[in-house]
Amino acid sequence: MQVSDPNNIKIYNLSAGKSLPEWLSERKRRALLKKDVDLRRRIELIQDFDMPGLSTTVKVSRDGQYVFATGIYKPRVKCFDVNNLSLKFERCFDSEAVTFEILSDDYSKLVFLQCDRYIELHAAHGRYYRLRIPKFGRDMQYHYPSCDLFVVGVGSDIYRLNLERGQFMTPYSSTASAINKCAINPVHNLLICGTQEGRVEAWDPRTKGLVGTLDCAFSCVTENKDLEGFPSITALKFNGGLSMGVGTATGQVLLYDIRSNKPFYIKDHMYGLPIKDVEFHHQQDLIFSMDSSVVKIWDKNNGKLYTSIEASTEFNNLCVVPNTGLFFIATENTKIQTYYIPSLGPAPRWASFLDSLTEELEESNSENVYDDYKFVTKQELENLGLEHLVGTNLLRAYMHGYFMDVRLYKKAKSVANPFEFDEYRKKKIRETIEKDRANRVQVNKLPKVNKDLALKLMTEEKNKKKKKESGDLLEDDRFKSLFADPAFEIDKNCDEYRLLNPVLSRLDEAKKKELKKKLLAQEFEPVEEELEGKNSSEESSEESEHEEESSDDDQSWVKEVKKQHKAIKRENKQREREEEQKEPKLFELRQGEEYKGVQSLKRKVNKAPLGERVEAETSSVRLLGSVGNREMTFSTHKKRNKLADFKNKKHREERKRLIRPLGGIKSKHKPPFFKNKRK
Repeated sequence: MQVSDPNNIKIYNLSAGKSLPEWLSERKRRALLKKDVDLRRRIELIQDFDMPGLSTTVKVSRDGQYVFATGIYKPRVKCFDVNNLSLKFERCFDSEAVTFEILSDDYSKLVFLQCDRYIELHAAHGRYYRLRIPKFGRDMQYHYPSCDLFVVGVGSDIYRLNLERGQFMTPYSSTASAINKCAINPVHNLLICGTQEGRVEAWDPRTKGLVGTLDCAFSCVTENKDLEGFPSITALKFNGGLSMGVGTATGQVLLYDIRSNKPFYIKDHMYGLPIKDVEFHHQQDLIFSMDSSVVKIWDKNNGKLYTSIEASTEFNNLCVVPNTGLFFIATENTKIQTYYIPSLGPAPRWASFLDSLTEELEESNSENVYDDYKFVTKQELENLGLEHLVGTNLLRAYMHGYFMDVRLYKKAKSVANPFEFDEYRKKKIRETIEKDRANRVQVNKLPKVNKDLALKLMTEEKNKKKKKESGDLLEDDRFKSLFADPAFEIDKNCDEYRLLNPVLSRLDEAKKKELKKKLLAQEFEPVEEELEGKNSSEESSEESEHEEESSDDDQSWVKEVKKQHKAIKRENKQREREEEQKEPKLFELRQGEEYKGVQSLKRKVNKAPLGERVEAETSSVRLLGSVGNREMTFSTHKKRNKLADFKNKKHREERKRLIRPLGGIKSKHKPPFFKNKRK
């Protein structure tokens, strides 16, 4: 419930607040009511008091027990029982209802004027009869003494449908090009019609003739010469037997005594919008006038504004509950607005709880007695140097401190701390500088040792929502030497690191994927409840996809590990060969032998035993020439000719393919080449 007080008049909007959609299940509704405080505090005066798209007309039955509302889409009428504060029935139409009339005291007899020239008569059980009028209708009124239904619209004729005889009577012929509105006086049953030309015509149903005409457009023009548009009649309402209110398309409300041809008061809304409804409040001589943007309540004697209600969405129709302060407004929104003004009258008998509710709100919103006093503790009193005032009338003891006059507090504070403003100014300057620094590029200082590891830890901490889950390794003293001592620096060229790095990088990628999935799940969390269970095919497909992804991930990091392992082996062999080449090969001389040059060493190699020579030849053979500093290295393994092997293999397969089918032939007549081959 929303409370506003324009012009110091309390207005309670009973339809304000959150609403639950119709498609929610009962279980979901209860869960939302438990969680949301605003939903629990809302006041739903009448249950489901809304329309799917928008509402066009609201009316109350003459016995005050039923509320009717029409709207779209689909075009429909809803009947609400105020004794149960709920929906009684709902009926849909083929086309939109322009307006309707309640023929009986309750819901049993209704008539609807529709936008496709049809008139529908409804009984308690539903639609009773449907007929068509010659031209499009804009308004209608029911005359109880003669049982005539007057229908006005596009054209100069006022159609009369007698519901007792069930036939059209002779229409009244007007001089207007179109008639927008009509009304019947409840005292003397005079019919008045508001025309497109800005005139009001009065017809007597007894004589069936025109008895008077009022030129309202002339009165509007003489009052305000700066009008935009023509002041056609858009609203009519009687107050008793002599007073009448007229609304125009340019935003003026004219009050007439039907005995005079001039209005006794003209009220301008100053919005330039057509007046849609005019209602009279009999107890306080107030008038409700409504256009699409505002409802104004003003005094009919002097035009002084009492209060007003501004629209959040366009207003369509106004319905005041008789002898109460409650009224309904049909709007261009799903909700039908409900307002209660206690100063206009009490709540209706079926909503008597509104009076006690508003009284409680008035008590809770009472002004605080200590608005002009400041509460200070004993310590603050000592800091201000006012502890000597304890026990005097200037301090009032309360709980753990004292109340003192706010003017005395400000003076004492200015004396106790004369440089407070300078400190406040410096504080504000410091805050603005810190804000500017926050917008600059911040460079994280990395340690000298293991910079990559430190950078990785920093990025992980930024991504984490809660830092308490894992401690900060960079600030932990136990791991201080890991980023300070060069002995703990990670060697990226060692074999162990190279073999573990693919596994670790794969784990980091998996963590990133899980984090992305969680973020996506939080962003696209469904409003409705998830359907219980899934199809077996869907579950199996999801499991198979998950298995395929995991198997692909395993194969990828296994391949990377194998690749690194092969590269390490290759590098180790290459390193061994380089070491062998760098080390010189020395020959040992026997005792008594003399060095006679390279040729003697060559002969010595040739005279070596067979086993030693085979071992030397399998690995590599080095021949040292007489020139020196030159050597030739070659391998003794034979290199097969791959092309020749491929051709031989193809030739063998072709021979097999030709011979096999011929071997299965049992005929005496064999091919000639086969015979020659056998011979």
